[in-house]
Amino acid sequence: MMDITSISKSELVLKVGGRHDIPVILKRHLAPKTVGVILRSLPLDGNTHFIGKSIVYFESGLNAGIESQHAKSDFKKGDVAFYPVGGSICFFKTDASIGKKMSPIGKIGLDGIDNLCQIRSGDVLSLTTITA
Repeated sequence: MMDITSISKSELVLKVGGRHDIPVILKRHLAPKTVGVILRSLPLDGNTHFIGKSIVYFESGLNAGIESQHAKSDFKKGDVAFYPVGGSICFFKTDASIGKKMSPIGKIGLDGIDNLCQIRSGDVLSLTTITA
């Protein structure tokens, strides 16, 4: 595979504890500052955390705020969002309406949702570029 990046979107991979590679597409127009910070900081990794049964996330430690233009609290299955507390990068396993606003930053590739649902507590998540 090649690293596929354009001005508007960047194709990355979420590596799950050496078991799965989940395709992730970050979309710069959704949160340009946040996506820029993430792309400049790759690779990012952290321990798996869960919010209910809908959200898998890891804390990246990145310092970026909510980009209010597109911030929202309702997300669809496959969405990827950034929450500034701990620099959390959140992946939605199901549709969810949450009490906190987050910046949407992208989507999980459709073929990656099943693998997202298999993530377990204790897994290390690593968001990185696609390499040849």
